[in-house]
Amino acid sequence: MQLDDMRIFVATVDAHNFTAAANRLSLSKQFVSRRVMALEETLGVQLLIRNTRKLAVTDLGQEFYERAKRILGEVEEAEQAMSLRRAGPRGLLRVSAPMSFGVMHLSPLVTSFLREHRDVRFDMELSDRTVDVVGEGFDMAVRIGTLPDSSLIAQKLVDVSMLACCSPAYLRRRGTPAAPADLARHECLLYGHGGAVSWDFKIDGAVKSVEVRGPLRANNGDLIRDAAVAGLGIVRLPDFIVADALRAGQLVPVLEAFLPAATGVYAVYPRHRQSSLTIRAFVEFLRTHLQTRLVG
Repeated sequence: MQLDDMRIFVATVDAHNFTAAANRLSLSKQFVSRRVMALEETLGVQLLIRNTRKLAVTDLGQEFYERAKRILGEVEEAEQAMSLRRAGPRGLLRVSAPMSFGVMHLSPLVTSFLREHRDVRFDMELSDRTVDVVGEGFDMAVRIGTLPDSSLIAQKLVDVSMLACCSPAYLRRRGTPAAPADLARHECLLYGHGGAVSWDFKIDGAVKSVEVRGPLRANNGDLIRDAAVAGLGIVRLPDFIVADALRAGQLVPVLEAFLPAATGVYAVYPRHRQSSLTIRAFVEFLRTHLQTRLVG
């Protein structure tokens, strides 16, 4: 059985006669009639009842028509999907991402992605606030850490570690915390928004939250790191924010034995955008290149 014969049969049923079907398909009436007859012979059933005025569809013909139309629709969708893939990603992508991570890692990757995909445009918002992806009209957001329950689809891009550290000068002045509970007696520099701030540590084999306080709170990791380098207190930040200061000796790690498992960097996007070729391509691009940049 050929798909073309199936298409001719569906067009004939829709048009109610061979002449109208032939005109729609830019074929001769005789060719259309012969192909429908050949289809009946292949199936071994009568699909149409022919008379001088119009065609009637048999019960088996109606059943075959409905199945054929469904199959042809799926074939058309598959062809369109492949056509889009050949065309490549295109259109506007509105993305939200944390400030430090965006500047350090997304900036060069967005540039590279745009060089590869000339039909894509980006509208990037770098901010450490948690945006309402759907309500504010974002196509996608990059988020770090434990994700709250949400209707958004989340794809992990790469793992990152959360490190506790401070300056050598701070340790000389205040001493080294031996356990997470000791943080109650230390100045902590808080990364986040209003309300109580807790840091997670692995204690007695389980991850537990320890509430911390201190003289400075900000929603930007770079600012908090620089305050720690200046000796103002202890920070707990993603490794990509503090790595250079640690290598330079400006910061030293503390409470290393209590660090929990690595957390994740995620791409999150609304369910109605999951079929977007551009989003899928960008997410896969980030996953591949962030693994190289952050893991090696």
